[in-house]
Parts: sequence; C-alpha cells; structure tokens
Amino acid sequence: MLRQSPASPLLSLPGAVPAEAPDEGVAAHYGDLFREQRALADGSGFVDLSHRGVVTVTGAERLSWLHLLLTQHVSDLPPGQATEALILSAHGHIEHAVSLVDDGETTWMHTEPGMQEALIAYLESMKFFYRVEVADRTDEIAVVHLPAGSIAEAPAHTVVRETPHGRDLFLPRAGLEAFADAHGPAIGVLALEALRVEAHRPRLGMETDHRTIPHEVGWIGSAVHLQKGCYRGQETVARVHNLGKPPRRLVFLHLDGSEVHLPPHGTPIRLAADGEEGRQLGFVTTSARHHELGPIALALVKRNVPVDAPLMAGGTAAAQEVVVEP
Repeated sequence: MLRQSPASPLLSLPGAVPAEAPDEGVAAHYGDLFREQRALADGSGFVDLSHRGVVTVTGAERLSWLHLLLTQHVSDLPPGQATEALILSAHGHIEHAVSLVDDGETTWMHTEPGMQEALIAYLESMKFFYRVEVADRTDEIAVVHLPAGSIAEAPAHTVVRETPHGRDLFLPRAGLEAFADAHGPAIGVLALEALRVEAHRPRLGMETDHRTIPHEVGWIGSAVHLQKGCYRGQETVARVHNLGKPPRRLVFLHLDGSEVHLPPHGTPIRLAADGEEGRQLGFVTTSARHHELGPIALALVKRNVPVDAPLMAGGTAAAQEVVVEP
C-alpha cells in the first residue's frame, strides 16, 4: 500500500474540493474549474502539488551514480537545469518517473504520490560503495507549481525546477499557507491535468501500466537519452528504437461533447465501425474537460490501429490525433 503524503492545509481554503485518486491530499478544484484553467493558461496562480513524493540525493558522487541508474544523461547536469528521467525494469518497462533538478550540492526529485518509498528502496539497493545519501523529504518539503509566464517570485533559498511548462518549487511544507496568501489564486490539480492532456504529456500510472515502454508514450528524448547506456532496461530501449515498432502508441482524443460523463481511466477503446461489441484495441488513460477544446482524453492503443479511424471510448465517440507515430 502506498504511503500518502500529509493532507494539504490548503484544503481549508474556500471552495476547496478534495481530489480523488491518485491525487488525494490536495484540491481537485476551488469551485470553478474552467476559470482555474484559464488562469493557469494565462500564467496566473499556482497549483498545490504537496501530495507528490520528494526525494533528495546528496554526496559528491550523486550525479555520476544517478547517471548509471536513470534513463537520462545526468552525469554533467548543470546546477539549476531541470530534466526528467525514468527507472526501467530489466525488460525495459517503466517503473518510476522522476522530475529532477540539482542545486550544486543536492539532487532534488519529485515523483508520483506514494511512490517515494519504492523509489528510495531501489536507490538504496544500488548504493554499493558510492558515497551518496538518499532521503525522503516528503513530510517536510512540498512541491508547488507556477505556470509558464508567471511573474511570481520564488521565496528566498527555494529550490526551483524550471521547465517550458512552468516552475516547480520545493517549499518547506510549513510555509504553504503563507505562500498561498502571497501568490494566489490557488488552482486545483484538475486544471493542471487538463492542460497536461492538451499538451500530450504522459504521467506515470495514468498513461502507463506494468508493461509500458518509453517509446509508447512519447518519453524518448524528454526522459530517455538515446546516446547513453549503462542503465537497466537499456537493451530494450535500443532494440525498439532501432526497429521502430513499439507495440502500442499514445493518442489524443477529441470526445463527443454531448456526453454528460467523461470516460474514466481504463475505459476500453474500440473502432467506431465495430461498435461497443468490437475487439478492445486500447484504453483511456486520462480524460478531462478543457476550457476551450471541450472533453478530451489521452489513450493508449495498439500500434496497428489506423491513425484516421474514428474510435469509441466506451460508449463515447472519439476522433484521434497522433501523438506517437506508429
């Protein structure tokens, strides 16, 4: 059973509605989902991600050691440069996804809620003679996301992870309420998820299952460096890259807006021509209501599904856009 982070004090803010799995412990929204999405898209407000696991690695050999374990090239990672990386099984299946930055003395990582203990257990098992220390900082450090374009200033001495999609701040958990007072409005995770789906960005546990490889969801390049080896699962990455044939591919779906309910994670994907009794060709990974695009989703389908074929997500008609080329 995954150990959840402490519930956020920002759940006491007016209008806060608690999020459901896998985002328990923070707010899904604060009363107006589309207003929150528009604010986030315009670079306003912040998203409380204090439910995510926070792990640090210290020691002079931390980057050279992590370089041997992660799919990303981090041995020479400059201080302040953000990246993301995966940990794979021996067969190349995705086990962990981390968002990381190094401040010159410490490597900071955040990962999916509750996954930090399993991540730490793996890292500890691989320490051997390396001079590194791994620590779970989840109970004392909270992640806060500022959108791209935000002019908010990070508090002094805050570790910042800056990406094209915005800035992740590693804040003392005790300072969350003061940060909210200074940098509101608070925005729920549903708004961030809608923008993530729009941007076709995968998330561990949503766009992945126990057999997902990086090629299927578009993590080659952003989280997997193809010019390095020496990590578990690298043989699978190289073989599939050279053959160019991952068994499944991520697609973006425009859903029928007349449906009241969104298809939940795991909803079967079939060809529209085959109807609801047709063969399952994939499943919905994340669905969302977008303030401009309407109901949208990401889905993982078999490689040989025609790229122009109308689909059905459960009982909902869906038009697909290619995210990962077949």
